[in-house]
Amino acid sequence: MAQNPQTPARPRSADPDRAFLRNAMAEPLLEREEEQILAIRWRDDGDEKALHALTQAYMRLVIAIASKFRKYGLPFADLVQEGNVGLMQAAARFEPEREVRFSTYAAWWIRSSIQDYVLRNWSIVRTGTTSAQKTLFFNLRRVRAMINDINGGDMSPENRKKTAKALRVPEKDVDAMASRLAASDRSLNAPFTEDGDGEWQDLLEDDRPAPEEAVMQSHDAEKRGQWLHDAMASLTEREQLIIRERKLGEDVVTLEALGDQLGISKERVRQIEHQALTKLKKSLTNRFGDPEAAGLI
Repeated sequence: MAQNPQTPARPRSADPDRAFLRNAMAEPLLEREEEQILAIRWRDDGDEKALHALTQAYMRLVIAIASKFRKYGLPFADLVQEGNVGLMQAAARFEPEREVRFSTYAAWWIRSSIQDYVLRNWSIVRTGTTSAQKTLFFNLRRVRAMINDINGGDMSPENRKKTAKALRVPEKDVDAMASRLAASDRSLNAPFTEDGDGEWQDLLEDDRPAPEEAVMQSHDAEKRGQWLHDAMASLTEREQLIIRERKLGEDVVTLEALGDQLGISKERVRQIEHQALTKLKKSLTNRFGDPEAAGLI
């Protein structure tokens, strides 16, 4: 009896993730001048094609940074997505006039966005979100390996001191983070006594502001708003209009749109905006010292 011919193997369906990575890595990098032109077109004119070209060219940067966080066991696609959020934030905040490459500026936002995602999802136990705690979380294992402290458990006083010095954080913070990273997650509904009288969630501290603190925060925000309102009074009507439309509204109005509204060029709008911001900062500095530290601008 003749044998049936072998059924030809069906071609594999294309992996969309692999195709995305391959296409992103194939995108050509931009020269400094190209970055500047695209960034200005996006910032001043709201040109979405320019935004797409700018961010698409640096998706490879997102992928490269995201790959460094794979060891935390989170889906790589999610890491890339969070990195893309950071890339978009960088595009929204980038100032082409500053002498810095967009890739250098964007790398900080991409890394920060991915780090925040890892901290939110790596463990159900909050590991901390301050700058020092982030430094500990992402560098503790590396430093412990450098000093040959690889048991993963409690640290000796000597190694704890070395680690704290290397990362420039207090020893108590090193000890606390090492304990958190070594501990496994447990259910919040698990009883903490053999008799089952209580659950671990009963011991959780409410980290929301106390009523008195919430009132103080609301009061401070109201005061800062009043101070900014007073500083705005030092501007001309045209300057106030430009600052409100460019900095204080939910939707940023483009320089070109404001130029058409005021009957001037968009370059003149940019100059007036810069002058107004300088006057605002000077007014607030004379009154409060450092307006940025005070959260005013």
